[in-house]
Amino acid sequence: MAMSPLSTLSRDGRLLFAARVARMFGYGFLAVVLALYLDALGFDGTQIGFLLTLTLVGDTVISLWMSTHADRYGRRPMLVVGSLLILGAGLVFIATDRFVLLLVAATIGVISPSGYEVGPFLAIEQAALSQTVADNRRTGIFAWYNLVGSFATAAGSLTAGGIARLGQAWGLTPLASYRIVLAGYFWRLSRSVEAPQRAAAPSAPRSRFGVDRSAGVVLRLSGLFAMDAFGGGFVIQSMLAYWFYLRFGTNEAMLGAIFFGANLLAGVSALAASAIAARIGLVNTMVFTHLPSNVLLMLVPLMPTLPLAILVLLLRFSISQMDVPTRQSYTMAIVPAEERAAAAGITGTARSVGAAVAPVCAGVLLGNPALMNGLFFVAGGFKIVYDLLLLRSFRQVKPPEETGDS
Repeated sequence: MAMSPLSTLSRDGRLLFAARVARMFGYGFLAVVLALYLDALGFDGTQIGFLLTLTLVGDTVISLWMSTHADRYGRRPMLVVGSLLILGAGLVFIATDRFVLLLVAATIGVISPSGYEVGPFLAIEQAALSQTVADNRRTGIFAWYNLVGSFATAAGSLTAGGIARLGQAWGLTPLASYRIVLAGYFWRLSRSVEAPQRAAAPSAPRSRFGVDRSAGVVLRLSGLFAMDAFGGGFVIQSMLAYWFYLRFGTNEAMLGAIFFGANLLAGVSALAASAIAARIGLVNTMVFTHLPSNVLLMLVPLMPTLPLAILVLLLRFSISQMDVPTRQSYTMAIVPAEERAAAAGITGTARSVGAAVAPVCAGVLLGNPALMNGLFFVAGGFKIVYDLLLLRSFRQVKPPEETGDS
């Protein structure tokens, strides 16, 4: 009988999984209420989009530095610092409703308006997990890693919807309260999660961004991932919640339920990706599951009623995340082990840069009733182009488990 990927997790892997659950619960809570919270404070769509953009810009700069230095200075300390940045931003959001202070906190803190992972955590944790599992189990572990994150995000979204009225009255307390445990988790990681010593010329200077041999591949992937993320930035969870509120007058409890179901489906779809990738390969799985999900995304605003719009959105989420664990696994597979955190950080930063521009544009579209459905068409269009370019560029670049080298 085949061994479950989770049964191969080391103690370090279990700690990383537990920390992700705590973090993603808070992200799920925040994504549902953030745009509504700012709207209740009297900020307009342009201001909300500007704040969300600065949030992503700040995450980008911080993540780039921390992830590209983690292999050199230690992955564990970087994870702890990132946790403290989240906590600090959360405390500011609790303490004030002044827009300037919120902008500062959003820029230098590490918070997620999208409901998805931000900051240095994903890049460093991908490298750490890859360090502790065999190549042929890496995609399965990443699938479960994304599954537990999606379920935690779903639980956070449902919780936020249920207590949104109270949450708007006393701020975003869960944003901080679910992060306090993270520093303790990361300090307990062992040295096995750290980058290995370079096999050749260990005294040779490393590039500023921590990649040498993989620089060309990382650059190409980064450009493609930035395009995908730019499209996705138009339909981050906060913007989707705001669109449903504007289009159908959807209340907070219903929004929480929608994204609870969406994140559950996204988690299951991520788990299915491992089995599909074992049959058709990582790149093919990334592309051929992503294309139909983008078509469904473009159909959402064409639905005449709320139930139909929800149904199409949920169908889209049921396949939309299959490319996530496969993308993560593929990136880790085709770069040297000692450059994994840096490679994940650079490609993740490219995604953040792409996503950072989009909320401002999305806010402008949402501010005009005649244009607000354009969110979905722009997002789907960019993502489809990304899929086709990815297939063209990387179909022949195989990871070790697909060439028999693992």
